Amino acid sequence: MCGVFGIYFGRSEAARYTYLGLYALQHRGQESCGMVTTDGVNFTAYKDMGLVSDVFTDEKLAQLPGNVAIGHVRSALAGKSSVLNAQPFLVQSRFGMVALAHNGNLVNATSLSQKLQETGAVFQTNADTEIILNLLARADTANVEDAVIAACRELKGSFALTIIAGDKLIGIRDPLGIRPLCLGRFSDGYVLASESCALNTIGAEFVRDVLPGEMIVIGPQGFNSYYYGGQPLGESLCIFEYIYFARPDSTLAGRNVYQVRSAIGAQLAREYSIDADVVVPAPDSGTTAALGFAKESGIPFEFGLIKNRYVGRTFIQPTQALRNLSVKIKLNPVNPVLADKRVILIDDSVVRGTTSAKTVRLLREAGAKEVHLCVASPPYIKPCFYGIDTPSEEQLLAANYSLPEIQSHIGADSIHFLSLAGLHTAVGSGAEKMCGACFTGQYPL
Repeated sequence: MCGVFGIYFGRSEAARYTYLGLYALQHRGQESCGMVTTDGVNFTAYKDMGLVSDVFTDEKLAQLPGNVAIGHVRSALAGKSSVLNAQPFLVQSRFGMVALAHNGNLVNATSLSQKLQETGAVFQTNADTEIILNLLARADTANVEDAVIAACRELKGSFALTIIAGDKLIGIRDPLGIRPLCLGRFSDGYVLASESCALNTIGAEFVRDVLPGEMIVIGPQGFNSYYYGGQPLGESLCIFEYIYFARPDSTLAGRNVYQVRSAIGAQLAREYSIDADVVVPAPDSGTTAALGFAKESGIPFEFGLIKNRYVGRTFIQPTQALRNLSVKIKLNPVNPVLADKRVILIDDSVVRGTTSAKTVRLLREAGAKEVHLCVASPPYIKPCFYGIDTPSEEQLLAANYSLPEIQSHIGADSIHFLSLAGLHTAVGSGAEKMCGACFTGQYPL
């Protein structure tokens, strides 16, 4: 997962606003970040490994002038951790300077790369983004907008892009809309962002989601929208955005993430009746679902685990050793809340099972009499090929073990997964068309 951002407006403060937007999207990627700014003629870029607040000091922001900018936060991908892969990418092309930031993953990246190399292309990185730039630069078109469309029509997979080409800001989303992208506006400009929470942070008005297969072009000519995707394919937004990745205050496909997670918790309580004394969330991504579960079941909600706010998200750490270390310093139990209690632990998902097992052990060490793990998603049985760095199927706990074996591995007294039908009910109308391949193995591509 990654987060993208773009801004075009009448003030020469694009870098400052992009910094705030990326800060709001930090949960989508913590490995590296970067931005490119321009006044329409001169381009400036800066990117580095680390968090937004560490990479972009006041001194660095002062060196990024311009009224147009794009930015990127990148998640940790095993084996690909390098500043070379940090985005956005900035290149000189026959269309002038072009900068591009990409959230997603191309399933035909290998074949496209081989095809390009056979015709003389060279690559400095192993990022899909560089493939997109090569396709754009080689497009047999007269203008950059048509070149972007020609490039995107060769892509298979997921992509939400923000692009600066000359004095224009371009946003484009794959025809299935797997990765999110939304549009906001100021009185003197427009904003593009992976999530609406970034718009709220900078005081922009949310307009709407960029549609699947839509390209938006913002520039001196004003605002233009084009549908480039051929046959309309419908919305296949990644349903895992609602479960884990998106911030609770974001709105995706017309649905507030907080409300969806609360509905997921309530649905989980309706599916499973458990005698217990307290409902405890695995913070933070399990908190909203736990509130919904507690309200529906009538069992008291308590913060039985306190999160160290300065520890990143263990799910997206690049190696198992780092995930183990992060879990050890991430959570601390509140012993009086847990001692001699029958605890329902609400977690958003079980992927490898590492975090869940350690969390259950923490609760037992704090004196919990029973621990019942309720998971706010169906069993995660297939890897994602569209931008989430989940491991191979061999490393997915639910793909390789039965429910009793998973329960034994995690150490809980019982384990309960939300049903797929229950997930669709909680998310609402159209949820069955969203990408849930990690739960079903039915990939949209």
